[in-house]
Amino acid sequence: VQLQASGGGLVQAGGSLRLSCAASGSIFSINVMGWYRQAPGKQRELVATTTSGGTTTYADSAKGRFTISSGNAKNTWNLRMNSLKPEDTAVYYCNAAVTRSRFGRSNDYWGQGTLVTVSS
Repeated sequence: VQLQASGGGLVQAGGSLRLSCAASGSIFSINVMGWYRQAPGKQRELVATTTSGGTTTYADSAKGRFTISSGNAKNTWNLRMNSLKPEDTAVYYCNAAVTRSRFGRSNDYWGQGTLVTVSS
């Protein structure tokens, strides 16, 4: 299973970006899709997750500004980020809890990360 993240870049404070993640490979189902981020010198932290049942969770820092959603294509999801702040600068990683067969267990997979830089 491979996850490919895209959509990062440089944006001014107050601007918006949309990150996308596409999962490929031997996938029976994706149970949880998420985004995490890691700023320089800090630990990786949760940004947002969404389940196959539609339950979403957000970090406090993301609430009201970021929206996670499933993409139009199968096994894709997006993170819409509005009102970006310099403190949102980080490498953003997509994550998925994937089941590879009907009775298989769920395993975590990570994308390679995409850099988001918010200038003040």
